[in-house]
Amino acid sequence: MITTQRASAYIETEERLGAHNYRPLDVVISHGEGVWLYDVEGRRYLDCISAYSAVNQGHRHPRIVAALLEQAQRVTLTSRAMRNDRFAPFLEKLTSVCRQEMALPVNTGVEAVETAIKLARRWGYRVKGIPAGQARIVVARNNFHGRTTTVIGFSSEPKYRADFGPFTPNFDHVAYGEIEALRAAVGPQTCAVMLEPVQGEGGVVVPPEGYLRAVRQLCSERNVLFLADEIQTGFGRTGDLFACDHEGVTPDILIVGKALGGGLYPVSAALASREIMSLFGPGDHGSTFGGNPLACAVGEAALDVVVEERLAERARGAGERLSEGLRRAGGSRVREVRGRGLLIGVELGTPARPLADALLARGVLAKDTHGTVLRIAPPLVIEDTEIEFLSTVFGEALAAL
Repeated sequence: MITTQRASAYIETEERLGAHNYRPLDVVISHGEGVWLYDVEGRRYLDCISAYSAVNQGHRHPRIVAALLEQAQRVTLTSRAMRNDRFAPFLEKLTSVCRQEMALPVNTGVEAVETAIKLARRWGYRVKGIPAGQARIVVARNNFHGRTTTVIGFSSEPKYRADFGPFTPNFDHVAYGEIEALRAAVGPQTCAVMLEPVQGEGGVVVPPEGYLRAVRQLCSERNVLFLADEIQTGFGRTGDLFACDHEGVTPDILIVGKALGGGLYPVSAALASREIMSLFGPGDHGSTFGGNPLACAVGEAALDVVVEERLAERARGAGERLSEGLRRAGGSRVREVRGRGLLIGVELGTPARPLADALLARGVLAKDTHGTVLRIAPPLVIEDTEIEFLSTVFGEALAAL
């Protein structure tokens, strides 16, 4: 039993009893509020990870907490074996905000990805007429759509795949952002193209202007579904409600999660037109916890905060100011600062983990990705004083390396 508030005791126990499937920063968080997190020894940190965009609304947003507490006093779980009075209102709000006709709520992001894959394949067989067992899906290199066996099977990261096969076949890889490569890969047996509108885990890679519009046009011309994985980019993170909105693009299947749970509860969904979603019948897909009353209450409140507090607009302005502050503080020591809204990647050209550790020592939580990239993604409620603090500390941390 841990009897001290020293971080080392928690870390030792975690390392001894927990699976070593993460390499976390050596900080032990006890509570948080807004953009700030506090460790067990009382130190304060600016959160620039946001649980990979799950905390867009900030930690413990009072409206979302209130919704969770109120629903928790009524009923939390019924399963989809029966109906509950929170499911229909949540569906109304979710489909309205996402501008899609129907939704299938589940729990985690990768569950929503798996849902979309199943739905796309069924559409390929039943609507497009692809011969049984031959449907193919085109994905981008350096993608990150989750960690189930099917999903890592079409990852291009060797570490994610090593010793976990055999994998599900019929996924084709193309270079991200290159429309001609995609055009060559789409064939008669292709049922879908699945992309992240901005690759987050892949190094915060923004596609060339016009790429998403070209993808949408190509899919329409070739009778192929466009699946947009907006799990990390959705609900305001990139300065638009969805990253696809930057180019006025509507996917055939929209995949959402993370911020849909407001940082309090896992909520995700796949959304599509009535024609596509109606291909699922009873027993074709399911989730015991998907669409449970507690999730629906939290999801509704999370959506209200995103829309009513204009978080996309706030992210757009804050992202511009923060990117400029990071460029100014980094100077020649930084190769590039890129991204959209408050999803920012700082390309160093050298391993980024030492910079993440240097920031940790100065009260900023940020994580390296794709080796040489530091990802900066604070909650969308960040204020100008906090942006200035982050820019200053970033320069100090770089200078200390």
